Amino acid sequence: MNIEEIKSKALENHIPIIMDDTLHVIEKILIKEKPVKVLEIGTATGYSAICFAKIILDNGTQVKIDTIELDEQRASEAITNIKGMDLQENINVMIGNAVEILPTLNNEYDIVFIDAAKGKYPIFLHEAIRMSHEGTIILADNILYKGYVMSDYNKHKQRTAVTHLREYIKEATEDDRLETEILEVGDGLAISRVK
Repeated sequence: MNIEEIKSKALENHIPIIMDDTLHVIEKILIKEKPVKVLEIGTATGYSAICFAKIILDNGTQVKIDTIELDEQRASEAITNIKGMDLQENINVMIGNAVEILPTLNNEYDIVFIDAAKGKYPIFLHEAIRMSHEGTIILADNILYKGYVMSDYNKHKQRTAVTHLREYIKEATEDDRLETEILEVGDGLAISRVK
């Protein structure tokens, strides 16, 4: 199994994975920052964690990625994929609800990547800041959510997600501890640096 196969299998099965152009932006950040400790909220089948680990290792930095996945089946597929890429020493998959797991973690992370339940983004931001140090970068994917977040229109089905994503943007841009920019790359990427 290689990275392209993991990617195409996820796409075939309609499992949401990081978009290429978003990954490209994050790759530049990872190369520049050389993170040693990374937290990912939302593993899916491990594609993004594997991409991040490979980028960081290829850049000459030893990295440890903690990643959290709620869906047990996806998590076990992620573990298989990670072993297949021989990255089990670098990527640790935690299975369970991130809202419950995050408060139990007491690590400091260099990078936090948020890509899980959109309705929980403000909670994830709060926890990410708690586990940050000066210079930590918090990334939130799909922050513009198909354009709904910046438009007046929102379907009832999407309303909760859109409301919470707007709340995330408001908090991330107004919190004095953060410097935040929102990029219209992929489905929107919020990049916050902890001051």
